[in-house]
Amino acid sequence: MRTTDSRILAVLGPTNTGKTHFAIERLLAHHSGMIGLPLRLLAREIYDRIVKERGPDAVQLVTGEEKIGSDKAPYVVATVEAMPMDRPVACLAVDEIQLCADWERGHVFTDRLLNARGLHETIFLGSDTIKPLIRQLVPEAVLIARPRMSALTYAGESKLHRLPRRSAIVAFTAADVYALGEVIRRQRGGAAIVMGSLSPRTRNAQVAMYQAGEVDYLVATDAIGMGLNMDLTHVAFAALHKFDGRERRKLAATEVAQIAGRAGRHMANGTFGTTNGVGELDERIVEAVESHSFPPLKHLRWRNSALDFRSLQGLLRSLDAGPDRAARNALWKVRDALDDRSLHMLAAREEIRQIADRPERVRLLWSVCQTPDFSKTLAESHLHLLSTIYRHLTGPEGVIPADWVARTIDHIDRMDGDIDTLMGRLAHIRTWTYLSHRRDWFQDAAHWQERARAVEDRLSDALHERLMQRFVDRRTTALLRSLREHDDLPATVEADGSLAVDGHPVGTIEGLDFTLLPGEADLARKALSAAARRALRPALERRVAQILEAPEDEVCFDPDGAVRWQGAVVGRLAPGRTPLQPVVRPKISDELRGELRERVADELGRRLQGWIKRGIGRIGRLAAASDDAGQSGAVRGVAYALVEALGAIRVDRIESVSTPLGEADRKALARLGVRLGVEWLFLPELMRPRARRVIALLIRVWTGQDCPLPPEGATTWRDVPDLLASTLAALGFTRFGTLGLRLDVAERLAAQLRARARESRQFDLPGDLAAGAGLKLDELVAVAAGLGFACVVEGEARRLVRMRKRRRPDPVERKRAARAGRSDSPFAVLRTLVAGSS
Repeated sequence: MRTTDSRILAVLGPTNTGKTHFAIERLLAHHSGMIGLPLRLLAREIYDRIVKERGPDAVQLVTGEEKIGSDKAPYVVATVEAMPMDRPVACLAVDEIQLCADWERGHVFTDRLLNARGLHETIFLGSDTIKPLIRQLVPEAVLIARPRMSALTYAGESKLHRLPRRSAIVAFTAADVYALGEVIRRQRGGAAIVMGSLSPRTRNAQVAMYQAGEVDYLVATDAIGMGLNMDLTHVAFAALHKFDGRERRKLAATEVAQIAGRAGRHMANGTFGTTNGVGELDERIVEAVESHSFPPLKHLRWRNSALDFRSLQGLLRSLDAGPDRAARNALWKVRDALDDRSLHMLAAREEIRQIADRPERVRLLWSVCQTPDFSKTLAESHLHLLSTIYRHLTGPEGVIPADWVARTIDHIDRMDGDIDTLMGRLAHIRTWTYLSHRRDWFQDAAHWQERARAVEDRLSDALHERLMQRFVDRRTTALLRSLREHDDLPATVEADGSLAVDGHPVGTIEGLDFTLLPGEADLARKALSAAARRALRPALERRVAQILEAPEDEVCFDPDGAVRWQGAVVGRLAPGRTPLQPVVRPKISDELRGELRERVADELGRRLQGWIKRGIGRIGRLAAASDDAGQSGAVRGVAYALVEALGAIRVDRIESVSTPLGEADRKALARLGVRLGVEWLFLPELMRPRARRVIALLIRVWTGQDCPLPPEGATTWRDVPDLLASTLAALGFTRFGTLGLRLDVAERLAAQLRARARESRQFDLPGDLAAGAGLKLDELVAVAAGLGFACVVEGEARRLVRMRKRRRPDPVERKRAARAGRSDSPFAVLRTLVAGSS
């Protein structure tokens, strides 16, 4: 499905950037569309969403194991392998396109990247690690970067019993998942289980149990890394090695990011770390995950899609063909995919070679070999199944015999056995669910589709029940029984902060606050007798002592103004006497006395000021310089204005309230870390990510308004939020229309443009300067206009010409502004508004 008129977009970024949401909106904006997704589970989720918006007649679901809806539906949701490539649609999208490099499935995704196109628009979604290869292989694609909507930060190593609620614990073998699930059941009452070997229905049921709050923990394999959107706040890795089908190896940074990215959804921040004694994550991996910076992919998996079905040997040769010479450095030929391996093994059998004696039978053999092995092993039993199916399809009847299918499914249709037994049966029935959708292989395909799906559903439900029985503790019944049998139950506080009555957890101490366990509020209120509260108070007092003696790095300050100790919120920031001196209002249980509250507030406030000083220390030096009698009046004025504006102010604002700066003044300011530009005076040190976070937090606390951060490490901020110019400058950017440009880049660009203007009053639009600043040419025109240059169009050429110098305020106007104390800093504006309202 190719068209040269299709606009191609590559929307790239980390997890939780809204890429899939963007693609669905674009898809539904067209009269027809198709989206290919990496998992059947995710395809069903997107299908349900479109059904809700447009109705069931408007969309068709196509996967290897099910087909729902009409072939005439305008929209198609499919797994990538099952996309009907012969159906023309206006808009076509493929999700998780970085799976082009996947060892098993990559060649299918690469085929979609190279050959799948919508008539009007094509969208590829995925990680930006594939960006260089898309540039090479699909040079016409427009690359769109999507920043993560929430922060993902490393929380270090934690013991299992100290993991926060709404956590996922990740392992990479079924045995480890079972062992961890048992521990969480004993310590926290229960966990949902998610593994790739579970059926989609069972996985949905387990996730629904977690989402409903019936359990607060999820124990999973890396199956949660793609396609499952849950309310996770923390992801803990219980293993840092995995077996990938070929060898046991360390997790790559991209794999850690894909899994850890499940923590924090939409605008809610998330954390990740390790547990179960595996040690800390490598610092380089942590830095890569937090900054979403990974080495680019070097190769994509590729297989020839122009297959020769004239003979069996011709098919094998065509599968062995290599990519075009121009793309060989980017495309890695695949010869070990499951269908290819199955074909080779079957083709080695004499009886198969004799049957595959003409093109239609060669093509049929290839279709049979593409039957998935849901047990994930290329065992002799799977080859025997493929061989039997092929011989039936090429036999006298030309279909799979109904009596053989019935006997096979009847043997699978049993609900007894343990978890592993049920999962084995599910793998077998999913194979028959897949086969039943090959309608020309059965006399009554619809009947077998219904039969196989019914058995799969029953097995899935039985497996869900087994998992709940093994990994969820119905502790509520036991606790109620204890309440009836004892008048005064012993209450204790465990080391992990859980408060137990008669050995049964009823609440947790998080930080310095006590919280009842969800779902047990009434029960816990009954259990929290006087004995329980007597146990609670000394535990809180011990925690106060721990906070007062804790190292500096154990107390952290979140972007939303929360103060955390050991991951728990122990306070919240509030405006203080000045913007640079916010105060901490502790979040403390009523069980603590006022004296302890004050001590905690004072200690947290001291640590806050230390954190601010470490983040924006230059501001403190400027504040001292503004009161230093040894400095000139001009230096003191500039220092005061920079402190008021949190480190950045326009030159013309300084000139309107201060006398001109002499050479000595400029040197004094430079020693204080101030860069004196043509347009701006600013502190380059405050453009570092840590300083920006501190500044954004100070603005948010002082003004009570949200202060979004610019993309980390970026020099441009497209679709910049509607902020005060001074607030934007405090974050290190200046506005040119809807584009934000980092101050140092804007100053460098201004200097370069002026240098060219000195050589020639009118010069060609400099594409090299645009590229160096990370700008498109049209964006450079807008920036140049803001820097005093006009764009002149002469035929097809565009040139820049410097306009007249902007008028500087005269001395009388400067003095009038100085007497009025005029300032447009976010803090001064807020004080003016508050004063006016009072």
